[in-house]
Amino acid sequence: MRMLVPALLVLFFCLRGRAGLSPHFLQQPEDLVVLLGDEARLPCALGAYWGLVQWTKDGLALGGERDLPGWSRYWISGNAASGQHDLHIRPVELEDQASYECQATQAGLRSRRAQLHVLVPPEPPQVLGGPSVSLVAGVPANVTCRSRGDARPTPELLWFRDGVRLDGAIFRQTLLKEGTTGSVESILSLTPSSHDDGAILVCRARSQALPAGKDTAITLSLQYPPVVTLSAEPQTVQEGEKVTFLCQATAQPPVTGYRWAKGGSPVLGARGPMLEVVADASFLTAPVSCEVSNAVGSANRSTALDVRFGPILQAKPKPLSVDVGEDASFSCVWRGNPLPRVTWTRRGDAQVLASGPTLRLLAVGPEDAGDYVCRAGPGLSGLGGGAAEARLTVNAPPVVTALHSAPAFLRGPARLQCLVFASPAPEAVVWSWDEGFLTAGSRGRFLVETFPAPEGRGGQGPGLISVLHISGTQQSDFSRGFNCTARNRLGEGGTQVSLGRRDLLPTVRIVAGVAAVATTLLMVITGVALCCWRHGKASASFSKQRNLVRIPGSSNGSSSRGPEEETGSSKDQGPIVHTDHSDLALDEEGALETKDPTNGFYKVRGVSPPTSPDSCVTSLQLRSPGIFNLP
Repeated sequence: MRMLVPALLVLFFCLRGRAGLSPHFLQQPEDLVVLLGDEARLPCALGAYWGLVQWTKDGLALGGERDLPGWSRYWISGNAASGQHDLHIRPVELEDQASYECQATQAGLRSRRAQLHVLVPPEPPQVLGGPSVSLVAGVPANVTCRSRGDARPTPELLWFRDGVRLDGAIFRQTLLKEGTTGSVESILSLTPSSHDDGAILVCRARSQALPAGKDTAITLSLQYPPVVTLSAEPQTVQEGEKVTFLCQATAQPPVTGYRWAKGGSPVLGARGPMLEVVADASFLTAPVSCEVSNAVGSANRSTALDVRFGPILQAKPKPLSVDVGEDASFSCVWRGNPLPRVTWTRRGDAQVLASGPTLRLLAVGPEDAGDYVCRAGPGLSGLGGGAAEARLTVNAPPVVTALHSAPAFLRGPARLQCLVFASPAPEAVVWSWDEGFLTAGSRGRFLVETFPAPEGRGGQGPGLISVLHISGTQQSDFSRGFNCTARNRLGEGGTQVSLGRRDLLPTVRIVAGVAAVATTLLMVITGVALCCWRHGKASASFSKQRNLVRIPGSSNGSSSRGPEEETGSSKDQGPIVHTDHSDLALDEEGALETKDPTNGFYKVRGVSPPTSPDSCVTSLQLRSPGIFNLP
């Protein structure tokens, strides 16, 4: 036996030397990736070796037989004589994923370790809520795609719409306790609109084991509030014409109600999709709105009519009070469609001062005070339009004017007056004379009263009448002037008022002259009567001529006639003289005025009865000497 071992060794080396080659690998296994269920083949080829060849799995020997008993899915193929010893596995299962090694045991050779990777394709993903996912339009939502199972490697989940990949999805992976992948999911966030109703989204699970991936499609079923369209027929309308509004809506679920409003205020009684109204100017600025509701929500649309109407005054010009030299600006607002043409004039003057809503007057003076008119013409329909006015008051120093004062008698009462216009109102009205002044109340013989005056020229300011009463006038009152002065914050103005004197002496002289003439006349008539009584006869008759006194300005109008003659017969009566005396007349100011009652003319004419031989007086004629110049 001891001799047999060396002999064998000698034989081995002899054979080796004869061949010239030592055992070696012609082909070694490499890492392999194979799909679950497919066949895996790990090649192994040896040269110059005819001994035992075996495969190991993770260091565990599979055996040297070609059919590998105990490993039903494993076998070794190839021509052993030529050194081919390939390992086959079919069908590959997850447990086959391991490290494999080909060994020539008698030659002490081991191949490199080859790693077998078993790929598990992913299952079709599942979309939660599919195949039809219900969403609400306008409300952000998440759509979740999930892949379960032992897919190797871990698949990626992708989202597509109409073949276009959607970005922005969130990927999340769940691990099992053993460290293997339990599931993966992808969450797609979106805010759908009503246009997304019926859209198809695809979730694809893709990995190295299945590059094409597996798809799962879902359909979006959108619930959305009404999508409203509102129209008006006609859109442009004259004031007073009828207009029909039509409110149309698409909604999922269906529409449940309509609500109409105008300018934000509900239109009572309007419930359906149609509304009929009579247009007026308010529809231009108060739009009509239609609100449509369903179970998801509501939507509102509004529209304004193009209503044509005439000018309507919205803002009147306001009165202004400005100081002299300052600027004045008036404004008024007229509304109309189309916009009205606005002009400014001064009341009583047709000249157009400005056009538009604003009138500006620069550096006004007292002459600019007055009423200014803002006017808009009627619209195309002939309706509307009109005018509005405002007063401009120019603040200036007072304007003082002396009023007519009646002459006064010496030591009698007197009254002096002045008229004051001022804006702003005067702070004081002062009467002054040589030895003093008085604003209000009384002082000695003087008393001041103030009364409102009738309205002056437009914009001139309020008026006052100041009256200075004088009791017991003195000679000096008629020779001096009385000053009426008013002042306000802008300055002062004044005037001088003089007192006229009325003399009583001419009236006394007229009365005395008239009395003397009357006495003379009476004496003449008495003498004639006595003469006729002595020499007259019972049947004698005579005519008398009435003597008239002519008084200019008398109430019966006799001043316009000449003397008149009247004839008559009487036996018992003497001559009759008619006179009418009026020596004092009241002038239009209420003061006494002396008048000559005979107007400087007094005439008496006597007429005798028919002459007779017995008459003591054949003819008698008395004539005044002419015109009496009364002393």
